[in-house]
Amino acid sequence: MRISDFRLLAAGQTLSWVGNGFQTVALAVAVVLADGGPGDLGLVMASSIAARLVCTLFGGVWADRLQPQRVMIGSDLVRLLAAAAMAVMFLSGGYHLALLCALAAVSTGAASFFDPAFGALRPLLVPAEKRQSANATFSMLQTGSQIAGPALGGVTVAAFGASAGFTVNALSFLASMVAALLLRVRAERGPRTSMIAELAEGWREISRRDWLLGGLFGATVYHVANGVILVLVQVVAIERLGGPSAAGFIAAAEGLGGLVGATIALRFKPRRLLRAGWLTLLLMPVWALAYVWPAELIAVIAGAIIGYAGLIFFDVAWETAIQDHVPQRMLGRVSSWDYLTSFLAMPLGNVLAGPLSGAYGIDRVLIVCAGVLFVSAAVQLLIPGTRRLTRVHPTPAPPSPEPELAPL
Repeated sequence: MRISDFRLLAAGQTLSWVGNGFQTVALAVAVVLADGGPGDLGLVMASSIAARLVCTLFGGVWADRLQPQRVMIGSDLVRLLAAAAMAVMFLSGGYHLALLCALAAVSTGAASFFDPAFGALRPLLVPAEKRQSANATFSMLQTGSQIAGPALGGVTVAAFGASAGFTVNALSFLASMVAALLLRVRAERGPRTSMIAELAEGWREISRRDWLLGGLFGATVYHVANGVILVLVQVVAIERLGGPSAAGFIAAAEGLGGLVGATIALRFKPRRLLRAGWLTLLLMPVWALAYVWPAELIAVIAGAIIGYAGLIFFDVAWETAIQDHVPQRMLGRVSSWDYLTSFLAMPLGNVLAGPLSGAYGIDRVLIVCAGVLFVSAAVQLLIPGTRRLTRVHPTPAPPSPEPELAPL
């Protein structure tokens, strides 16, 4: 039953990830063609970020209160309706910025409930010894979808218009919802308390583990620096490395690197997986520094493959460590705190990119931020829990003794 549930969830979620790629393209095209421009698109994106920040922690609480698939079904239904409303709005020829911002916020807010529930559900679908392989498989599917979705979305939107992209995304949420409806696995759930008390309980679960608390703070610093880098490398790619085509090649290399990292995680299973994950994350500065030296397209492509392979291997190691060592009834809340640190830090880095590069120059900022990436990962190896944490495997039950025969 567990394996069939795993395949069902993987299929539904892959279609949803691909569909998200359609909406990413459709949204940008629709706003630009409606003469909205960068300002309107920025407001839509800001609405999504604000909704994510507001809803993420509450999504984690409800993921732990209810069966995870029930939260996922509700989230998919809301996102389906939001995507369908966007399709209708642009198909009818109308463009209402306030409505589009509201729909984007509703859709992203619903996703903030889906993600912790998805994280809480995954370890229930496979035996403990297969969690790393399952997480690597999901990473591979997600990375592949992030490559295929925008590519297919671009072709579809070019041929049939932005409304077609929103429609495909709505249908992908329907597929994800059907998959979640068919899942048979059930999670044990404890008594409810107040929302604040449950949020605090989730934070206490994090703070009593040095590797988890240190990892969240380290990831926050990492994501601020990475947010700066992600803006500046686009500028370098377009201005120095060959324009939009260079940016496309680099994006493809990042996706390829992610697939390589997930493939390695499928096969390489060290006992101290988390320590190995932080070590592979030390490869990401290679990608950032390649834009400064040698600053050639081929070197940046190679750095992207190497860096993103390390990043995805780390993601698998991190998710597996949480699933192994955090009680299942707390996974939603712990995951939501994890997501929140990322979504707080990344936009901050994006905002800082312009002022920092204007004051100190792009190359200097990239070098410093690459150093921050390295230090934020290397410091984790000084934490005792990070160095010592091992994979959890269920202990096989001892064989039952042979029944004694009654004397004749």
